[in-house]
Amino acid sequence: MTNKAFKRTFVAVLSNNMDISKNIKRIREAKGLSQKEVISAIDMGAAQYSRIENGKTDPSVSTLMKIAKALGVSMAELFTNKEVLQDINSVDTTLMERVALIDTLTKEEQKTIFSILDAFISKRKLKSTLKNVLQDID
Repeated sequence: MTNKAFKRTFVAVLSNNMDISKNIKRIREAKGLSQKEVISAIDMGAAQYSRIENGKTDPSVSTLMKIAKALGVSMAELFTNKEVLQDINSVDTTLMERVALIDTLTKEEQKTIFSILDAFISKRKLKSTLKNVLQDID
């Protein structure tokens, strides 16, 4: 089997098992993007894109990469069957990607991340309090 044939088979299997077409459509709609906007970003014909979103054709890996980039998500999110993105706009994407990655960490790694976040938040609160005290003194 050639590399190209393997990629097509791999994507076809994943697409069938993960229902990637529904995920693409769900993510696009959650971000408030029209098909036309995505099509323009990935330089694809409207009919071809429509077939992908309707599950009538399996996209290639390179097409999936373009679609993921246009939607502002990772490739993994195209295969994830979560409804988490329903209310997320493109401004929140990088934050949500990072939050999703935290879920993949071990409990110990998560605890470390949360401790670091708590330290930054405490520092910010302290700075704000000190600033207010200094302003009250003047």
